[in-house]
Amino acid sequence: MLNKIKALPKVYWIYVAVLFVAEIVAFSLRPDKPGLYTHILQILPLVVALPFLFFRNIRKNYKPTLYAFALVSFLFLALDYNIGDIRGIGHAGLIQIILTACPIGLFWIILFIRWNFRQIRTRESRTALILSCFAWGLFALAYPPMPLGPAALLLLVPWFIVLNRFTRGQAMFATFWSGMLYNSINYYWIYNVMHVETAPSGLILFGLFLLIAFFSAYNTLAGFVYTLAKDAPAKIRRYLLILFPVFYAGLEMTRTYGDFAFPWSHLGYVFGNSLELLQMLPYIGIFGYTILVVASNQAVAQTLCKVQDIKKAIPVLAVPIAIFVVLLIQGSIVLSKPEAQPFYNADAEGTPSIALVQPSIEQGAKWSKERFDNIVNKTLGMVNDSIKEHADIIVLAETAIPDHIRRQPGVIERLHRVADKKNAQLLVGALDYRRNPRESIRKFDVYNASFLFTPGDIHFPKRYIKKHLVPFSERIPFDEVFPILNYVDLGEGDFVAGKETPVYEPFLWTPYICYDAIFGDLVREAIREGSRLMVNITNDGWFGRSTAPYQHLNLIRYRAIENGMPVARLANSGVSAYIDQYGHYDGNTEIFTDRVIQRKMPLKTRDTLYSHIGDTVEILLLWFFALYLAIIFLLAFKNRKRS
Repeated sequence: MLNKIKALPKVYWIYVAVLFVAEIVAFSLRPDKPGLYTHILQILPLVVALPFLFFRNIRKNYKPTLYAFALVSFLFLALDYNIGDIRGIGHAGLIQIILTACPIGLFWIILFIRWNFRQIRTRESRTALILSCFAWGLFALAYPPMPLGPAALLLLVPWFIVLNRFTRGQAMFATFWSGMLYNSINYYWIYNVMHVETAPSGLILFGLFLLIAFFSAYNTLAGFVYTLAKDAPAKIRRYLLILFPVFYAGLEMTRTYGDFAFPWSHLGYVFGNSLELLQMLPYIGIFGYTILVVASNQAVAQTLCKVQDIKKAIPVLAVPIAIFVVLLIQGSIVLSKPEAQPFYNADAEGTPSIALVQPSIEQGAKWSKERFDNIVNKTLGMVNDSIKEHADIIVLAETAIPDHIRRQPGVIERLHRVADKKNAQLLVGALDYRRNPRESIRKFDVYNASFLFTPGDIHFPKRYIKKHLVPFSERIPFDEVFPILNYVDLGEGDFVAGKETPVYEPFLWTPYICYDAIFGDLVREAIREGSRLMVNITNDGWFGRSTAPYQHLNLIRYRAIENGMPVARLANSGVSAYIDQYGHYDGNTEIFTDRVIQRKMPLKTRDTLYSHIGDTVEILLLWFFALYLAIIFLLAFKNRKRS
């Protein structure tokens, strides 16, 4: 590599030097003001670079030239940001950002299009694509409320056959585009955000395409690593293939941590329609189920690829059948126990009566100032008119008060009166804010929060702030690491994440907002603090009439069984439900209906293994993922060096 760089013509180095000087000039004369700015001198690097492109030697070395242009521009963009940040200004140039990202981005897009065009012209690639789309397309229909759950133990067999029998290029082509199909079926409902979001519809649609492509890259990485593992030296190949399902679980773990965290469609979530099949969760967790799914499909596919006579491959079907039977028998035994009966001991002394108020406020009109009073009146009217029996806890949905609650002192007073009148704790979703010092980039910290009104307490209610914010919808990722991102406006909520997990007395319960409740580490944290009940408020009205509300409910059910943690779940537009510590449902509402449901809710009495070891298991999965990846790429590098 170094020899190739040294062999570049002198005119290339002159080009880089002149480009570097142009960047220094543009950088030194940049405007001294905060925020994203445009300045005519930012075009200078491009202007001085263009004449050099007429040199024949530069044109011959077009790729390194383009990379050099992007690298120099990026270095000065980073320097511009860091110096501005040190001086307390924090700024970067829009034109500089475009010059840095667009040329190299367009170049990669062109290469990607050319690669796809070459692949689609070959019969083998088309066959691989059909097989992979068949596998991943059907797998997408295995998640609740779709019916194919148990079949997931076999549905990915065609994909693994593609990985085993086709070339790496053909397999990656098929995997990426079948991943696009799979993720489109899983996430098509994000399209509904266009009807209520403030950002331009075209931008949201483009963002949805990028999101689906991003998730498809996970599928592609998994397939790529598998093809490297099967081509590894014989001494280590067997072990790499045996451990591949664990690697896949580690890959899913990477979607659970960080600012891009969106752990929505792990492969193990497919069994949600059958309660018996979920009773292994307290022992192996969601990632154990993913390992079972991948191992089953991989074993069948590898056997089919090795044998010539299809009849000889029939015994390997015992693998998925055995997994299914073991899960079914174990689950049936667990659920046959007296304490595992639906909502066992719900009427015992000390169990709370919980009322869930589902007003089904239309999302498109929820933030209308003109309708604010009508929305509040409807919600509180349902509390006063529909809750006839005494309730210990009354729950209103996420952003049930569609405003910053501090701006509505009259509403705060009304909520205090409701809590006093009903003699009940009242949990209310609303926004909140905090004014920052004048020199801060962010003038206000805005929170998606819930507030607990307690009868007889005249003080400002207790507040819980949502801890996991939806990427790009509620927050631009890494805006705390790179404060300049706070100037970017894509129509997102621009919220700040919370840090605390409260446990409210007297019933020792913890509130969760929206998809906070699907993160197992947050549930386990609350359990360690002594919590015995989850109260989850959400607003799935964003997703319209789609599979998303049912998918969301399924994820919450997994957390309940995994940790032996009962859940009272309220969604503004449904599905609202009660879930006991073994996963039984009760009171499930239809979506987009006005309902108030109420019942006595048993508290946590079940101690699960995974609630104790889950954090350790998941950290080990991340480390295993990194180690497996390092070994695979090291072996691939050595193999390439030999050849």
